[in-house]
Amino acid sequence: MPVNVPRGPRPEEDEGLQAVVAAMESYQVQHPGSVVETYRHGQYVVRIRVINPGFRGMTKSERHRAVWPFLKDLPEEVVSDISTLILLTPEEVKSSFASFEFDDPIPSRF
Repeated sequence: MPVNVPRGPRPEEDEGLQAVVAAMESYQVQHPGSVVETYRHGQYVVRIRVINPGFRGMTKSERHRAVWPFLKDLPEEVVSDISTLILLTPEEVKSSFASFEFDDPIPSRF
């Protein structure tokens, strides 16, 4: 399943977002069953949500240690735009306040 970019500029129009999508596609290949969404909310804001059943039983720190290796080789200016990295199990999606932004976004002036 490809990385979903639900809004904002398309990756082909945004090199930074394109790099994030490529990195997260690598994550998906190694973690079948995961769902990844990312989008640019403003000029300097990239948001990423990963829903992975494999996160069950993992702490937030363990989840971040599982995902950040896929982002670590991105250029510094791209990494600095990542403002939100939400790592959830499927069961946590509906109760996660941070996840609401992906489902019901606040409009950007971008």
